[in-house]
Amino acid sequence: MDPPYIADERAMLTTFLDWHRDTLAFKCEGLTEEQLRLRSVEPSGLSLLGLVRHMAHVERAWFRRVLKAEDVPLLWDKAAHQDADFDDVDTASVEEAFTVWREEVEIARRISAETSLDATGIRHGRDCSHRWILVHMIEEYARHNGHADLLRERIDGVTGE
Repeated sequence: MDPPYIADERAMLTTFLDWHRDTLAFKCEGLTEEQLRLRSVEPSGLSLLGLVRHMAHVERAWFRRVLKAEDVPLLWDKAAHQDADFDDVDTASVEEAFTVWREEVEIARRISAETSLDATGIRHGRDCSHRWILVHMIEEYARHNGHADLLRERIDGVTGE
């Protein structure tokens, strides 16, 4: 469903974010595990599976670690290797990646629904509003959905939202 042209601020932000979440899922639909692991063109190591793993990490980091100050561990061994979400896809479980991403999205939706847009969390010692996090998440998904579009087109020629 397309985001509304007219809505209150919360509905506009959350609907756009969900639209981008759905777009990433759409880019991955109907592909094999091998296709989801397929890397883009050298020297980039991007893959659709890597993007899903990355977005699971981003959902967790911004909503749980920053906004709610939950002491949850980083995903995919990112504490040891910053780009593990992108790099370590050759043997990563596709099922686990999608399950974790969907779980983190649901947790983020719940947190967002019960939290004022003016609420703040702390990121690198600075206050960061829930409103800013939602805008940033829309930007993060939009950028990576552009990557996903190119990856999907390379895999099987499918393009579009």
